[in-house]
Amino acid sequence: MRLSTLLSAIVVAAALAVLPSVVHASGYAICYNCPPQWADWASQLRAIEEHTGIRVPHDNKNSGQTLSQLIAEKNNPVADVAYYGVSFGIAARKAGVVAPYRPAHWDEIPDGLKDPDGYWFTIHSGTLGLFVNVDALGGLPVPQSWADLLKPEYRGMVGYLDPSSAFVGYVGAVAINEAMGGSLDDFSPAITFFRELAKNHPIVPKQTSYARVLSGEIPILIDYDFNAYRARYQDMANAAFVIPAEGSVVVPYVMSLVHGGQNAENGKRVLDFVLSDQGQALWANAFLRPVRAGAMSEEAAAKFLPASEYARVRTVDFSRMAEVQEAFQARYLAEVR
Repeated sequence: MRLSTLLSAIVVAAALAVLPSVVHASGYAICYNCPPQWADWASQLRAIEEHTGIRVPHDNKNSGQTLSQLIAEKNNPVADVAYYGVSFGIAARKAGVVAPYRPAHWDEIPDGLKDPDGYWFTIHSGTLGLFVNVDALGGLPVPQSWADLLKPEYRGMVGYLDPSSAFVGYVGAVAINEAMGGSLDDFSPAITFFRELAKNHPIVPKQTSYARVLSGEIPILIDYDFNAYRARYQDMANAAFVIPAEGSVVVPYVMSLVHGGQNAENGKRVLDFVLSDQGQALWANAFLRPVRAGAMSEEAAAKFLPASEYARVRTVDFSRMAEVQEAFQARYLAEVR
């Protein structure tokens, strides 16, 4: 077990020891990986409580930690619902830690963006690129490509989430690999890129690092468009989002009902809400593309880069992406970190 997973388990166990009646109370649902600074979960969780009366505490796990925790707790589940990148949703079904549930508006989720039996389903998606704090560059130009990140002038300025644990880190690896001519069967281009980037002393956190970009600690972060747009339009930062010239990928984020959760009915109501008109509008207002396309207003869409920029973005085979994730992670740990 990785140290991060062990520490996460200790934190959860401590919380349950102190507040067992709260965690399993009738007015609660436990969501793994609902961090307030990521995808504006803070607003979503407030809305869930306002509209349903169900309180969902913040949780700062990443996708990998969530799946590890679900597996560790398989015989005594703590969580009721889970949120993670699509490859982790696929893996969660294979691990037997999630249950089938077809939420409200199920029929409006396009095929390919949901498990046919309801073990996971997309709630929104994001495009991977460069989230840049322009002021923190010290006068340097905003990088326009993956290759730019390897330039010595950006030494110590580039960050990416650990791809051996965080889903966004793995998505970054997939995006770079595809852009550099690799495939889901050959990650050599991505490994080569990360080894070269290591010479530039990148910052590699495990958790979402939005605040660290705003503060200028990480001037350039390989991250999703929605975080950059949030920084620019909500926090009024001098932030930019760049879809690298070589191209990138768009990937869905999904949710599941946890098998054997203590508050399963509340969990179902949470899942219904995030796909409701209100829930989907909140995702759109947080600059994510809601899975129900009609929830994206013209006003929200106007804050995205033009369609000509998104023309460089592609999808991948998400099932295959899930199948090869562990092999890539092992190779990254052996050859890069």
